[in-house]
Amino acid sequence: MTQSAAHDPGTNGLSGASTGLADSQVRNRQVLFTEAWITMALVCVAMGLVSAQDGLTLLGLLLLIVSFVGLLWNHYALRRVQYKREVDPRRAFIGETVDLILTIENRKLLPVGWMRIEDEWPEELRLATREEDLHPSASPKRAFLRNTFSLRWYERVRYRYRVLCEKRGFYRLGPARVTSGDLFGLFKTDYVFPDLNWLIVYPRILPIEELGLPPKDPFGEVKARQRMFEDPSRTIGVREHQPEDGFRRIHWKATARKQALQAKIYEPTTSFTLVVFVNVATFDKYWFGTIPELLERCITVSASVSHFAVERRYVVGLIANGCVPRSDQPIRVLPGRDPQQLTRILEALAAVTPVATQDISELLTRESPRLPWGATLVVVTANVNDTLNNTLLRLHAAGRRLVLISLAPEFPDPIVSEEILTYHLPDAASPYYPLETSAAQRLSATTRRDSILGEWSPARAPAGGAE
Repeated sequence: MTQSAAHDPGTNGLSGASTGLADSQVRNRQVLFTEAWITMALVCVAMGLVSAQDGLTLLGLLLLIVSFVGLLWNHYALRRVQYKREVDPRRAFIGETVDLILTIENRKLLPVGWMRIEDEWPEELRLATREEDLHPSASPKRAFLRNTFSLRWYERVRYRYRVLCEKRGFYRLGPARVTSGDLFGLFKTDYVFPDLNWLIVYPRILPIEELGLPPKDPFGEVKARQRMFEDPSRTIGVREHQPEDGFRRIHWKATARKQALQAKIYEPTTSFTLVVFVNVATFDKYWFGTIPELLERCITVSASVSHFAVERRYVVGLIANGCVPRSDQPIRVLPGRDPQQLTRILEALAAVTPVATQDISELLTRESPRLPWGATLVVVTANVNDTLNNTLLRLHAAGRRLVLISLAPEFPDPIVSEEILTYHLPDAASPYYPLETSAAQRLSATTRRDSILGEWSPARAPAGGAE
């Protein structure tokens, strides 16, 4: 995402150069003046000379001169014409306004009799000033920002717009199509300035109390921040086996050497790591479509949780089952405590589209082994199904710390809310839950949990913390 450089057609996009536009660089040259006019002009000259009609001869010569001058003017019309698009600032939050500055400069002696610039524009962005300059486009969700003017020799024209940022997103500005020609309107030439600008509108960030989350320790006890977690992927020694040690902790090689059970000593970690998993799907099946309001609420909750964690100096990351716009790259911000970490997370959330590249359950299963063992996985989803519930229970049984934030209208599954810290936020004003379940619900949930985990146990999970 870079600011567009000044574009000179005569230099194939290099700013500040003074060479002219080559014929090979003209994208489309349209001629409204056909060969029939030349033939008619020659016929007029010939008939005037033969019949000694000076007026007819003069008419033919005038037509030839106008054709030659128009063709020559059209040939040089866009040479050394510079077009520059600037967005200031290039990042904004919902509700803010940014400046869009268009600069057009004619850097030659020949005036530009007329010029029309049609800049591609996203429909989601509205103009606070001169909104009448926006015109419909044949492309979906795109419009044209159209300006028509003339330029004297070495003249510079600047237009300033105020852009309203009313919706989160990654917005592409450009490319621009420039049309010009001769004064007589006989010829015209089109050229495409391919430079692009990107405007990033961050999602809304709210205090977690307004979302319905408790302001104190929303992801577990405060002492968990100083608790010594152990990372089973990093063994730093061995010790005598204790009765409470699990089967996976046995160090078999050391046991064989000493002829007594030995257990691994794992490297401790003290930092509180939090990874937000965002489910962009609002239905079980992607072909059912999406609920835009529900998706935006999901993004707002994810951004607010990330902001809360960064403020408390957590090691924060974000993973979503979507992809970056105009790319097949997944949305994945690795956990970190860099000063720019929140900016990276907000940019990733701004880029989220309603298209899910994979199921959130598959994403959790694939990504969790790659994350630190003591990390808290916060799953923010607007759609909770049995597959996700089963995946959460299995990760919990493997020792993962989990928090589920459900925005679905239905209450979370009782067994999930009993085993895992769960919040139910069906709308932005909902109070948080600590769901209380009845004894019958607990008995039914426990039976289902045993059936889910009956064919799976942590002892058979891959080594290194993979579930």
